[in-house]
Amino acid sequence: MSPWQAALLGAIQGFTEFLPISSSAHLYIVPTLLHWPYAGVAFDVALHWGTLLALLAAFWRDWWSLGRAALGSDPVERSHAWRTWLKLSVASIPAAVTGLLLEGPAEVMLRSLPLQAAMLFVFGFALWAVDRLRAMSEDVAMPGFGTALLVGCAQALALVPGVSRSGITITAGRAMGLSRTSAARFSFLLATPITLGAGVLELRKLGHGVAPLPLLIGVATAAATGFLAIRGLIRWLGRSGFGVFFAYRAAFAALILLLAAHR
Repeated sequence: MSPWQAALLGAIQGFTEFLPISSSAHLYIVPTLLHWPYAGVAFDVALHWGTLLALLAAFWRDWWSLGRAALGSDPVERSHAWRTWLKLSVASIPAAVTGLLLEGPAEVMLRSLPLQAAMLFVFGFALWAVDRLRAMSEDVAMPGFGTALLVGCAQALALVPGVSRSGITITAGRAMGLSRTSAARFSFLLATPITLGAGVLELRKLGHGVAPLPLLIGVATAAATGFLAIRGLIRWLGRSGFGVFFAYRAAFAALILLLAAHR
């Protein structure tokens, strides 16, 4: 793999992991269209760590405040912090269990182009429609337990290629009455433990003979573009909705179906 190929794939991972347009579909389709060979499991692992770095860079103040409050002397702040940790932990369980059980079938589903196209369109429409139907509400720092658990269950659906982890969790958050920015912020906070867990779990797949330069470029590019995508999406949602993402997903789904028809 050349450095520019690593940079392009890292950028695709960074942007599509956090924008609600499905990273798995893009990372499969783009190399297929360009006739690139599979980059290898080690590179996939590197991209996961790149997106984790983006999450930590964007929300390190939140995690630092939660950790400090949980160990602090103020009983009110300590109780609130531990409730927040509990919400994030409980909400991470459905995706973690589903990922462990369906890791193999998910790789098979990734090769189904019609399935990817259908999921891109259906869940893109759901994101747009739910947002249009739900009234605007005030931002909240952290949702309640019920909302957190529902968003966590929705996150498990992201194992299906084309669904989009950020897309489905934001959809669930909006369905439960969260504002656009609150839903996006909780989606990103919830992504941190599951991305860390996936990265640690996949370390076992690393082998020898992996060129270090493409791995470093992939990590750095995924981290940088992921950070920009996180910040950009939150700012975008402060003034606009999800229509542009639904339009993009529909167009990308049409492209995938066209590719499938010519295979």
